[in-house]
Amino acid sequence: MSHRLTQAQRETLAQVLRDREQELQAQLQGHLQGRSTAEKALAAREQGGDDAKQLASDQEIGTKLTNLERRELAALAAALQRLNEADYGLCSDCGKRIPFERLLIEPQALRCVACEGKHEKRKG
Repeated sequence: MSHRLTQAQRETLAQVLRDREQELQAQLQGHLQGRSTAEKALAAREQGGDDAKQLASDQEIGTKLTNLERRELAALAAALQRLNEADYGLCSDCGKRIPFERLLIEPQALRCVACEGKHEKRKG
């Protein structure tokens, strides 16, 4: 079995990556509502009053979501750059082929499922 992805598979994955990138950018814009993270924090702090604790909690959740979205966007951009390299689709730990089905779900995946599980356990 060849470990190389076909051109059609690579094109499909490129579209999946671009679609997810657009979706995340829209979500990020929605969370920021056209303002920077710092501007949102300042606005929440200035509100004060009885809602201050809830606003602070909402702001913290929004900041965490925004940070997750930014990390995923970076991973997607890196995957788009790697897409046409010979080792794209190969596990960075064991070197085995990552199944196309897994890449369709998570095209930025660097590891096969088994190695990702080990990696997550090490990270704790």
